[in-house]
Order: sequence, then C-alpha cells, then structure tokens
Amino acid sequence: MKIICVDDEELVLSLIVYMCEQLSQVDEVKGFSDPEKALEYLKTNYADIALLDIDMPKMNGITLAVKIKELHPNTSVIFLTGYSHYAVEAFKIHAKGYLLKPINKEQLEEEIRFAMSENTNTEFPHIFAKTFGIFDFLVDGKSVRFARSKSKELLAYLIDRQGAGVKRAVAFATLYEDALYDRKMQKQFDVIVHSLKKTLAENGVGNILVMNSGELCVDTSLFECDLYNLLKGDVAAINSYRGEYMSTYHWASMTEGAIESICFH
Repeated sequence: MKIICVDDEELVLSLIVYMCEQLSQVDEVKGFSDPEKALEYLKTNYADIALLDIDMPKMNGITLAVKIKELHPNTSVIFLTGYSHYAVEAFKIHAKGYLLKPINKEQLEEEIRFAMSENTNTEFPHIFAKTFGIFDFLVDGKSVRFARSKSKELLAYLIDRQGAGVKRAVAFATLYEDALYDRKMQKQFDVIVHSLKKTLAENGVGNILVMNSGELCVDTSLFECDLYNLLKGDVAAINSYRGEYMSTYHWASMTEGAIESICFH
C-alpha cells in the first residue's frame, strides 16, 4: 500500500509519516508540506491513500482532495484536522475517513483499514486512460511520456472513439482541422502514428494500438478508462467527473456533452 501525507506543519507531518511507516500493510509513505508538490508527485505516481490536513494556507485540504480525485479517482482520502466543523464538507467529496488531531497510531490504523476495505479496487489498474480533466495515459500508475504531442492526442482520440475503427484521413482531419491531407501531410501523419506505436511498445503496451486495412483503433479490453467506467454506470467514475473531459482537445466537446447528460440530468 502506498500513502501520501500532506500537512503544512512539519512536526505533525513527520509524526504522521512515522506512524504510517510503522504499519505492516504500508509499503511506501511520502510526506509533503506543500500541496502543490504533492500534486506534482501524483502526476507520475499513484497513492492508495491520501492523508490530508484540511486547514493549510496555500491550498486547503478540500481543494487538494478534489484535485487528487481528478488525477486518481480510486485514491482514498482521509482528512486530518483539528476542527470538527469541516466534516460535512469533507464527506461531500466522498472522503473515506475524518480524524481529529491529535491522532494516535491506533486511530490512524483503524481508518486506513476501513478505507481499504471499502475500496475493493485500490490497486491502480495496470493500464489506465484518464480522460476527465486533462488526458493522461498511465502504466502501473506512471504517466507515459510521448515524444510527440500529436501522438498523445491521436491516442486520446482513438480512446474517445471507444474501440471503433477510424480511417487515417478522418483521424488526420480531426487532429489537424483545416490542413490539407496531401502527400506531405500523409508522411507527417505516418510519423505521428509510428511515434505512438513506438512509445506504447517501449512501455510494454504496444498491443493496445490496432492497425488494420487503413484504419486505426484501440483494443479497449486491454486497459481501464474513467470514461468507459462512467458509461457502464460505475458510481465512483460518475462521482469523479468534475465537468471537464479531455479539456485541451477541441474535438472532445461532443463526448463531453454526452457525459454531462448522464451526470447532471
């Protein structure tokens, strides 16, 4: 089990990290006094549990929890605070636990055990496509780095198509809008496809991309995706949606409208 602890008081943070390290079920603990640094860490890493102080000057724990859930919907949040009046607001964002300071090891262990028992899927999926907010593609909890931004966008578009085959010319038109699909741009697009294929292969997931008879698609059976889970009616996925879907891509607006009709109507 991997845990992150965030508290702006260094002494309290050190104590919480120490108590977590004494628990037999914990494999790794990371402590952060700065919420922004915790978020930066979570962009390329995963935590099963986030222990968060609520009353922090730069970013309060409620806001931090929302941002963590955007990155990793399955991370369980436990709030640590000296003020009981935050409880109602905390549970609105589906917190797994709420502990009042000062905290002892027994209380902490009980809350962690409860959080893990409540979440039967706390292990991060081997391959996960995060489409809510800014698109990210993760293998074993770490973001895949793409050599070309268009290669990453192509993968995002194919995931948006939910396994349906897409002709190269259609994919090109989607990514490049008004550009002419002439011989020069066909070669450019071939470079994009090759780069995507190479990046996936280097990360051990090359079989996700399927190329057949001039069409491209992804094998949706080989990875998990927050969009796919939401469309299946998964409550956790629905609760994790915060009104943004692949927010940097213009072509994502149609799917975003479909998601909002599910979540907000």
